[in-house]
Amino acid sequence: MYLRTVHAETSLPILRQLIRDYPLGILTTAIPSKHHPTILSSHIPFILDVHDETSTTEPGILRGHLARANPQSKTVIEALEAQQKPNGSFLEEEVMVLFTSPIQHYVTPKFYTETKPVTGKVVPTWNYAAAQAYGRARIFFDSKDPATGAFLSKQIRDLSQYAEENVMGYDGKDGRRGAWKVDDAPEKYVDLLQKAIIGIEIEIERLEGKFKMSQELGKGDREGVVKGFGELGGEVGRSLRRL
Repeated sequence: MYLRTVHAETSLPILRQLIRDYPLGILTTAIPSKHHPTILSSHIPFILDVHDETSTTEPGILRGHLARANPQSKTVIEALEAQQKPNGSFLEEEVMVLFTSPIQHYVTPKFYTETKPVTGKVVPTWNYAAAQAYGRARIFFDSKDPATGAFLSKQIRDLSQYAEENVMGYDGKDGRRGAWKVDDAPEKYVDLLQKAIIGIEIEIERLEGKFKMSQELGKGDREGVVKGFGELGGEVGRSLRRL
């Protein structure tokens, strides 16, 4: 990630929260294969595990799953089998997961109320927030291994509970709906679908963040951007103004 100091977000708690707020990450691998492209990406919702939520130094561990039929799954399994590594082993190659806030927008030079009228030396840009997690991926690919079943069972239950309660708001409190649970589906059906996926666990070794929100501009232009997004209206405009 290209990081200018003024845009860099170094607070791990803030970056961990961005991941939890927008858990659909883009998993990217670069693994040589005779049958599939070297660079592959998949959109995957992740669960972020952190042992100490008060920690300012712990990046955390990401848990997710991929369809077994996905070429990216086939590539990682192929790589582990070629290295004669058992189920639950780590890939040798580093992986990256990109998380992006949906709060993003084009910034018109018309917002630069300090510089534009004086010199005209302004150009448009795009404001956004994102985090990139790098690390080693542990793959659970053998459906007959109890370790795979245990990992996937916990992962899909935790992910479903998080999405139901935190994304949908179905927590059963104050008259709200209760959460749908994996156990609400037939056990044999769940077991069958579980065999069609593989598990991935990523120990984050490096977590980088970028909040590009016009911080590099002078005070007048920054205020102009805030005012401009406020006048833009709509949820995106209001959200960008707050951010």
